[in-house]
Amino acid sequence: MTTLDLLRTDRVLSVVRAPEIGDARDLCSALVAGGIHVIELTFTTPDLPRHLERAASGDTGAVVGAGTVQTAAQARTAVEAGAQFLVTPGQGPEAAAVVAAAQAGGVPIVLGALTPSEVMTAVALGADAVKIFPAHQFGPKYLKDLSGPFPGVALVPSGGVNAGNARAFLDAGALAVSAGTDVVSPTDVADGQWAGITEKAKAFCAVLQ
Repeated sequence: MTTLDLLRTDRVLSVVRAPEIGDARDLCSALVAGGIHVIELTFTTPDLPRHLERAASGDTGAVVGAGTVQTAAQARTAVEAGAQFLVTPGQGPEAAAVVAAAQAGGVPIVLGALTPSEVMTAVALGADAVKIFPAHQFGPKYLKDLSGPFPGVALVPSGGVNAGNARAFLDAGALAVSAGTDVVSPTDVADGQWAGITEKAKAFCAVLQ
């Protein structure tokens, strides 16, 4: 099953944005136990390649990728460390090179966008899916409007998506939603509060049904 197929099934991926990760493998196991299998660790966390390698050790059942990828060098480093997909916050000067690095590494690429023009550019560059960020600033209605001219584009709203609005984004046409601090707070991640993260993941997944 591909990453996009898994997202179509789960309808959610977890974005981990924390200054420290206690144990990336245990974190992944906790999220999988709560029903979230696609997990994005970001370059805003120091020493990301080490965490990606740790997440890839052992069979947790998770598909782990790298987020906040802004350069081709970061993309290559992430793939070499075991990232199974890449996500960018937007489309910077190296966007085409990032896509090329993802394709060379055989992993899906999710490009960040907000406006219709940016969605068009992401598709033209070869994005497998498009992250709409910051989604909460515009809401589900905006995502539905984007789905009109782009019915075949996999849109993934990110930023401020929580248990209170996630279902509305899915109903508006999202392939899946990004669960951030609502599920994985930086404190819980740093302190290794795995049982609590599992329960938050279960609660978030419950509202998607």
